[in-house]
Amino acid sequence: MTPANAQQVWKAYGPVQALRGVSLSVAAGEVLALLGPNGAGKTTLVRVLVGLLAPDRGEARLFGGDPRDWRRRRFLGVTPQETGFPPTLRVREVVDLVRAHYPRPAERDALLGRFGLADKAGRMTSALSGGERRRLSVLLAFAGNPRLVVLDEPTTGLDVEGRRTLWRAIRAFREEGGAVLLTTHYLEEAEALADRVAILHRGQKLAEGSPEAIKARVGLKRVAFSAPGLPELATAVRIERTGDRYLLYTADADRLVRELVEKGVAFRDLEVSPVRLEEAFLALTGGAA
Repeated sequence: MTPANAQQVWKAYGPVQALRGVSLSVAAGEVLALLGPNGAGKTTLVRVLVGLLAPDRGEARLFGGDPRDWRRRRFLGVTPQETGFPPTLRVREVVDLVRAHYPRPAERDALLGRFGLADKAGRMTSALSGGERRRLSVLLAFAGNPRLVVLDEPTTGLDVEGRRTLWRAIRAFREEGGAVLLTTHYLEEAEALADRVAILHRGQKLAEGSPEAIKARVGLKRVAFSAPGLPELATAVRIERTGDRYLLYTADADRLVRELVEKGVAFRDLEVSPVRLEEAFLALTGGAA
C-alpha cells in the first residue's frame, strides 16, 4: 500500500490558487524531497497529504484512506517547521508523552541514541540549545514507530554535525522500509538524501525524478579552469569568475573546450562536471529561490 498520494489536487485560498492539479506519491523505502521557491505550494500540499486541509478538487490518500481519518494517521509522524515544548519537562518525559499516544511506539532509548540526545535525556527542554531542540522535534516524528514521516525543513538552524546526525537517522529509517517526505531549502540536503525529487512552482509540478534525472533535464555541464582572461565564447551559457578561476555553464562541454583551444586561451586545471541540483533547480524555476 502506498503511504501517501495525491491525484490532481487543487487548493485555493480565496483568490490565490495554491495548488493547480498536482499529483504526487510517496513510496515505502524512499526519501522524496519536495522542493520549490517560497509560495510554490509545498506547505499546502503537505497539509493536504497529512489531513490538515481538504482539497478543493482531486483526491489525497494516506495509507489507502482519508488522511483525516485518525486510524490512518497512527502510522504517520510529522515535524513542522516550528515546535514548542513545555519548558520544565525533561527530554525523556517529552518523548514518553508523545510515545504514549501510539499503540506500538518506538523504544525511547534507541530514539535518543539515534538522534544524538542520549546524554540529554534528563535535561529540561528549556536548557537545550536551539539545535538540540530541533533534533528533539524531529525525533518526535519517529516516536510512534511510523511508516511515513513528513519533515518540514528539518535541519533549519542546525550546525554541520547536527545536520549529519539527522541525515543518518533519516537514512536508517529509509533502510528499514520507512517512507520520508522532506521539504527543504538546502538543495545539497535534497541531493544527499533524496531518492526522488519533485519541484513545485506556482502551484504546479515542474519536474519529478531522481536527482540525476533532474540535473540531466537541464542539459548543462560545468566547466571550470584557471586562465588569465577570456575572449567572448559562443558556447558558454553563463560565466562566473573568482580571481583567475572561471566557471562556465554549457550545453556542449567538448565544443566549449575546443573553442578555448582554437581561441588560444591559456587555461589550466580543467574540470568538467554535471551541474549540481541547486543549479538545475534555479534553471527550472527561472532563478526563483
